[in-house]
Amino acid sequence: MKIFNSFTTREEEFKPLVKGEISMYLCGPTVYDVGHLGHGRSQLSFDVIRRYFLYKGFAVKYVCNFTDIDDKMIDRAAKRGISVSELAEEIIPEYHKDFDALGIMRPDVQPRATEYIAEVLEIIRDLESKSIAYILEDGVYFDVTKFPDYGKLSKQKLDELQKGVRNKLADKKRNPQDFVLWKFAKPGEPFWQSRWGDGRPGWHIECSAMTRAILGVTFDIHAGGADLIFPHHECEVAQSEASSGVKFVNYWMHNGFLNINNEKMSKSLGNFFTMKDIFEKFDPQVIRFLFLQSHYRAPIEFSEDALIQAKNGLQRLHDFYRRFVDFETVEGDVSEVMRDLAETTKKDFEVAMENDFETNNALTAWFNCLKELNRHIDLKLFTSAEKKLFVDLIERLDSVFGVLKPRIEAETDLRVDGLIIERNQARTDKNWTRADEIRQQLKAEGIELEDSLKGTIWKKI
Repeated sequence: MKIFNSFTTREEEFKPLVKGEISMYLCGPTVYDVGHLGHGRSQLSFDVIRRYFLYKGFAVKYVCNFTDIDDKMIDRAAKRGISVSELAEEIIPEYHKDFDALGIMRPDVQPRATEYIAEVLEIIRDLESKSIAYILEDGVYFDVTKFPDYGKLSKQKLDELQKGVRNKLADKKRNPQDFVLWKFAKPGEPFWQSRWGDGRPGWHIECSAMTRAILGVTFDIHAGGADLIFPHHECEVAQSEASSGVKFVNYWMHNGFLNINNEKMSKSLGNFFTMKDIFEKFDPQVIRFLFLQSHYRAPIEFSEDALIQAKNGLQRLHDFYRRFVDFETVEGDVSEVMRDLAETTKKDFEVAMENDFETNNALTAWFNCLKELNRHIDLKLFTSAEKKLFVDLIERLDSVFGVLKPRIEAETDLRVDGLIIERNQARTDKNWTRADEIRQQLKAEGIELEDSLKGTIWKKI
């Protein structure tokens, strides 16, 4: 399996740190407002990649955070006359609704930045002990000159970054590119206590703290939008490696931009859309299907025409599958022709996905198979064994694509999965009453839970 590593800017053979296991982190949204299409594109890109790892039998620990404290959060909460925590509690469920609607699997761990203040402070103390962090009137800063490799992810040289801005410095930072680790609180702002003064974490260090606490000092994959490479991910690398002394991440993956009518989506250009805006006109599955037709690193041209084409293509897919499932067969075994078709489809699908997750080519392999199956339906050539072979194959491939299940069935799956996550957390917290309530609620709906060493599974009674 080959993955394009943004750090080396080339495709590399993927080798996880632990055989059969994958640790993966995706930078999540700052929850000051509802999610836009860019959030959906990034989440969906890495949802499909995660699904393919699961398809291949990897044990995946997938983490995606919510940033629930930063300047935008404070400003928006102040304008609305509510607390930052109240704003987060209002907006986070809206992200869940939108991502669920897109068929995005919930992360195994979904941390909030405010839950990891102790870990943030620990890293800052370590950096200070190494004379890499220093204190100014408004906070604690990272001295980028103390990390010689600063710029290695974004391929920028520190000397070049410093040019043209040194004489414009209006603050007392040692270097223009120095970034804040801990911001001292202004009157009325939320804060946590620290040895340097009451304040809150800088944006960059939040992700370093969460990944270290959950995945360790080194993990397999760090993902996010291409716009995060600099400065966010660059600063993550600097502070993490300066603190730990070891490599932060083995593979960096970044999804491409979203273009609206041939222009990059931007509030300043007036072509900015939330997920909810689009969901009012198009089924979220249509959005998912459209995004799958482009490679995750390529820009996506988003327009109403493209959505209509995706809608029509998805409808043809659903129509075919209903026809195929309802098709009456004759008794018999699987012919050599049909066995070859199944094997070729599976092979072409996996070749495409293992070449840096070419979902566009993987979809082509899938549709070539469906076209041939349609022809055999017309000729009434299917045996029951052949039908079972291809139903199993189509549904297995769709465990990666996530576009085939009827909407109501998909929503049921996502809701039940969400309740299982909540129940597991309740058990971790030793809240046995809530855990039992969820089990009984699902049982009343005809769904039975089974707990095992490998986790919790569910089935319809």
